[in-house]
Amino acid sequence: MSTGITSEISTFKGQERRLRADRIGVPGLLLSVVAASAPLMVTAGVMPTTYGTMGIVGQPLLFVILGVVLTLFSFGYAEMSRHVHNAGAFYAYIARGLGGTAGAAASVVALVAYSSMQFGIYGIFGYELSGLLARYLSLDVVWWVPALAGVAVVGVLGWLKIDLNAKVLGVLLLIECVMVLAFDVAGLGSPGRDGFSLHAFDPQTLGGAGLGTALCFTIASFVGFEQAAVYAEETSRPQVVVARVTFLAVGFVAVFFALSSWALSVAAGPSHIVALAREEGPGLLFTLTEARFGTAFTDVMHLFYVTGMFASMLSFHNVVARYAFAMGREGLLPAAMGRTAKGSGAPAHGSLLQTAVSLLAVVLFAVTDHRPHGDPTAPVLRLFTWMGNVGALGVIVLMAAACAAVVVFFVRRGAARAQAPRLAASTAAGLALLVIVVYAVKDFDVLLGTDPGSALSWILPGIIGAALVLGLAYGLALKHLRPATHARIGLGNQAFQLEKAATGPSRAS
Repeated sequence: MSTGITSEISTFKGQERRLRADRIGVPGLLLSVVAASAPLMVTAGVMPTTYGTMGIVGQPLLFVILGVVLTLFSFGYAEMSRHVHNAGAFYAYIARGLGGTAGAAASVVALVAYSSMQFGIYGIFGYELSGLLARYLSLDVVWWVPALAGVAVVGVLGWLKIDLNAKVLGVLLLIECVMVLAFDVAGLGSPGRDGFSLHAFDPQTLGGAGLGTALCFTIASFVGFEQAAVYAEETSRPQVVVARVTFLAVGFVAVFFALSSWALSVAAGPSHIVALAREEGPGLLFTLTEARFGTAFTDVMHLFYVTGMFASMLSFHNVVARYAFAMGREGLLPAAMGRTAKGSGAPAHGSLLQTAVSLLAVVLFAVTDHRPHGDPTAPVLRLFTWMGNVGALGVIVLMAAACAAVVVFFVRRGAARAQAPRLAASTAAGLALLVIVVYAVKDFDVLLGTDPGSALSWILPGIIGAALVLGLAYGLALKHLRPATHARIGLGNQAFQLEKAATGPSRAS
């Protein structure tokens, strides 16, 4: 097997089944994964909800605590990225650690979870952009029109090169961060009625019935950092780049959001933040910003609030397209999904699939929306809240399973002693994540704002449960009906080398 052949063909199906390498480095990858967290959307949307709906004043402390948990998670996850380079990331890691059947289940959960989060953002994107058009251009446009336009634009960009996407995401992300940091400085420098206070970091502020739901909401704000591994095949040095970006992203998100949620608390006053968040909702950040910077700055911030949502939608789209590509390449989805565009090398068919599914999701919520124009019920309270929470729950489940997979992967390879600190970190993180899953499912009615006996409180988390069961059944079926495909799950590019070795020198040439 010559070096030239290895560099030309990196998968067992040939050139069209590989993602183009050396297209993204540390800066571009960091911008891409952090963009999924949508800093301005979290600060304006998630944080007021956590303060108002859950009544948790200690939200900044939650970001610190979960930052520690996810840093522990990252030790094993990042080490795994040095050994497994696969656009399937979560499901590939789980397959390599826990077996092909578990990997198949994880692949289905990943598709459902990330797609759900993207669907949710389309809802709030459409609603907010519709409001901006009405306010500044006097255009009366129903929310699903800009939402569908967003689906189309994201689909086009998903077909193009990832380095172009990194530039788009990067510019939007940097502007968002600067604007939020400007508010943070102003909020801390010009505190509300309670004055400058560290009360939000008092552990006693974490008490209350909304803690479980607040944990789920807060950890959803971190979603994106784990996506670095999805781009491993497209980086110049995956053994170094993926691990580095993973830690940088976790650290940045934890510090940035802890600071921003604290600034919100100080600007409003810790004793008033819950009541004000309930009154203002997503308008909390803009109300506090306008009092300090005026209307012009706040209007610009509102514009980038919407563009930040777009950046997040694009980031999730890219990830789902790559999961679909990896699954198509390994036989979990039709083979067409595992093909790339000749011009850009992007996972074109996976991108088309995600565009079609997104279109269907938006249309479904649009045709069931019988509320008056401008009512946020369908796009925000249902599409964004419902799908966002379902997606977050799915990602937490994947993280917990990945922790177990990391431990098993290295123990089976006789590296338990050498990797002991990382395995201990993965075990601790996995247990913490399982606790969050239990609390999130138990308190899902609080997340939805429904009665404890509401059918939605078990139907929605049941989507992830159904995806898990379906994936396990699919994996078992493959094991008995298509054992070669089952054995290939999670191998990615390595499957080409194994297949080549099995066929012998004469057939491999």
